[in-house]
Amino acid sequence: MSAAAGRLARAFDGVAVRGMAAEQREEKQKLIEETRQRFTSEYLQDKSEKYDSRDVERLKQDDGWVDSYLQWRHNNVDDTLKMIDDSFQWRKEFSVHDLSESNLPRWTFETGAVYLHGYDKEGNKMFWFRVKLHVKDAKTALDKKKYVAFWLERYAKREQGKPLTVVFDLTETGLSNIDLDFVKFIINCFKIYYPKYLSKMIIYEMPWIMNAAWKIIKSWLGPEAVNMLKFTHKADVQEYINTEYLPAHMGGIDPFKYSYPPLPDDDFQTPICENGPIPGEDELDGKEKGDGDSKETVDVNSIEEPLHKQKKVSFDDTERLDLKIKSMKKPQTVFRGPLLHISPAEDIQFGSKESGETKCLIVLTNVTKNPVAFKVRTTAPEKYRVKPSNGSFEPGSSLDILVSLHGGVEASPQDRFLVMAAEMNQAAGGGPPDLSQFWKEVSRDLMMEHRLRCRVVESHKAVAKENSFKGFAVSSSQEDLHSKMTKLMVSNRRLEEQINRCIWFQQLLTALVTLLVAVISLSLYVRSPDKDKQ
Repeated sequence: MSAAAGRLARAFDGVAVRGMAAEQREEKQKLIEETRQRFTSEYLQDKSEKYDSRDVERLKQDDGWVDSYLQWRHNNVDDTLKMIDDSFQWRKEFSVHDLSESNLPRWTFETGAVYLHGYDKEGNKMFWFRVKLHVKDAKTALDKKKYVAFWLERYAKREQGKPLTVVFDLTETGLSNIDLDFVKFIINCFKIYYPKYLSKMIIYEMPWIMNAAWKIIKSWLGPEAVNMLKFTHKADVQEYINTEYLPAHMGGIDPFKYSYPPLPDDDFQTPICENGPIPGEDELDGKEKGDGDSKETVDVNSIEEPLHKQKKVSFDDTERLDLKIKSMKKPQTVFRGPLLHISPAEDIQFGSKESGETKCLIVLTNVTKNPVAFKVRTTAPEKYRVKPSNGSFEPGSSLDILVSLHGGVEASPQDRFLVMAAEMNQAAGGGPPDLSQFWKEVSRDLMMEHRLRCRVVESHKAVAKENSFKGFAVSSSQEDLHSKMTKLMVSNRRLEEQINRCIWFQQLLTALVTLLVAVISLSLYVRSPDKDKQ
């Protein structure tokens, strides 16, 4: 009866939780719709020429974008509308939708003062500001601001909603590098223009000459942003960033050196696959590097074969692989792209070393009317095996991709995967296309890209062990506390006895002194009449 009652109680709790979640979603949707309606009636009619039509259209369609503004303003619709108005006017003024390498001065890219590279310990992309390379100059201020906006907009389109960690590297910074107007612009980018994108700001080696300037800067930050500031030095910066993404002057081992071209924000490389190399991959990577991938990308083995061969590798590889894939749990969330539906939508989940869960699935579904070519890349090719790592499959079909850890290593939140896809217009009656040639010729504008991040999930055994350890630690601490309390009580008792003895001696001494005074007084009184008689 008790077990049945427990199950019934848990069922009621589950229903209550789902009911509360449904109410919260409904309330959130009401706020989103209210924000849209009021923006249309109170702002759009009078200021339509001050907004970019692409932003207005996205506001009407993208619930997540509206919700990001609402959350940043604590669901206050009035404050949210003011923030959207300021943000949209700025986006139109800076033409953020149209910022590109071709319409920004080349020197802004060549200085290396601002760039995206690497991940912090929480798996957030890092936005670097090498302050010593920035020189205050009113003539170039607008170009520098547009350059920052270019990076932020580029990141926001690729990694919607995923936060950034801003790193201000103040090594060897002097007075000529202090530009309060530029710093205020950066702060406004995260306070107004790109809400919810800031994870934290790491301030590295701030010199004493900037103390006065920093007091001004803190006044521009809200209380939430101030809490995101992390002042670090060489001795403690590794609390936030692993050595693999720290440069040598910050105590790290990252060999990355900024250079342009290409843009250094793409760290994805071709993972190792078990079936051998592909012809022509080096030539393909050379083309892609010139169009935005990291200069340090060094490719390893992969597969890109003609369609009929790839299908054989993808679907009829071995019975063992089929059994593995069929026995694995399918991911539940889905990213719905124009060419592929990708599951999971955001996170690939691996277990910890204790759990032994070293494999997971990525499921691709072709939603076009033509075959789709795909390939998978990762930021840690030495750690993962992907099967198949590339190929093509027919319209309406699905493909399971097995991702496994290699060599006993553990997944990290800093690891990322990139799924690339392009539609193949196969001519009627033509033979199967050559994929290596296809990837060389396809325009990057026709490619779909989706990024996935790794997540380490603790096993039940590890959690139980940790809880057991915590229970033991709590029990031990309680025993220590009891022992100390007992000793303290004994000490107090002894002290009380000593105090009582001191009080008794004090009282005895007082009585003796009083008696002595009385005797002396009496003797003086007796002697006084004798003197009078004489």
